[in-house]
Amino acid sequence: MTGRMKRNWVAAVLVATAYAGQGLFSQKAPGALEPVTAAQYERWKTELSNWGRWGKDDQIGTLNLITAEKRRQAAALVRDGVSVSLAGDADTEKAVDNPTPYEHAMLGLGTDRIGVAYHGIAHTHLDAWNHISANGVFYNGYKPDPDAVATTGHQRNSIINVKNGIFTRGVLIDIPRLKGVPYLEPGTPIYVADLEAWEKQTGVRVSAGDALFVRTGVWARRKAMGPWLRGRAEGGRSAGLDPSVIPWLRARDVAIMGSDHPQYVSPGPAGLPPGAIHDFALVYLGLPLFDNCDLEALADAAATRKRWTFLVTAAPLPIRGGTGSPLNPIATF
Repeated sequence: MTGRMKRNWVAAVLVATAYAGQGLFSQKAPGALEPVTAAQYERWKTELSNWGRWGKDDQIGTLNLITAEKRRQAAALVRDGVSVSLAGDADTEKAVDNPTPYEHAMLGLGTDRIGVAYHGIAHTHLDAWNHISANGVFYNGYKPDPDAVATTGHQRNSIINVKNGIFTRGVLIDIPRLKGVPYLEPGTPIYVADLEAWEKQTGVRVSAGDALFVRTGVWARRKAMGPWLRGRAEGGRSAGLDPSVIPWLRARDVAIMGSDHPQYVSPGPAGLPPGAIHDFALVYLGLPLFDNCDLEALADAAATRKRWTFLVTAAPLPIRGGTGSPLNPIATF
């Protein structure tokens, strides 16, 4: 273990120990937790923040945890040479859960044009650190001039910082499989106890520098039942992570988080912002997010092999000032 990895491990243990001592990782009854309060959420903005952890000029947050050693370990996971896409197909059909579909127009026999407003709940994309702010302040204290951003884009925290791509160990946590159902019903919260039950069942522990993918079964349910109102919209319902998972993400030092939805349970606890875990991850943890992955093929490939870890690679578009990018993450077994 390198000196840097040891320091990260010690920090993670200290955070986990502190919050375990406060009862944040324990359930009072199966499937139930005391809801996270607004006061707790506010304290976490200071107590769990990664601002300054990698220096005042840092722009990539938890991607710093993907070290050269972590990449070598991830490369060693490739045994079968079988790759699986984690992206949904570009959806050009407008629906209640896809208000801004992909635009695709043929411009000739051998040329075409695509366009998309990719943020939201429909399209597979990576959120950068300049996507979400708290009162105009982004990860690591970056506070841009809105007029300048409108003219030239963001000067810091943009997706251009991921131009060299992502290459690390991916870990799938398949909550429907854990519970013996094809998909979670909308509004189902996922707690730390669920994540750790999966770890115990599979023998895989999420560790520093991992890309964590949590399957809720959105696309399996959509295929069976049709589209429905999801996300932060009034009346939107989606299965996802309860905000009580936030200290666990910090303790485990997850480098990237992805799901088949933008991570959060909806509706969430009263008194917290809609999509609380999604926004906290970006602003305070500096944790970039894969939103709206299609994890169905990955779940099948992993279950067939009984292997829940894999090499994950992704290459976003290198857009200066951009707040994210559509992309196609790949898992290789």
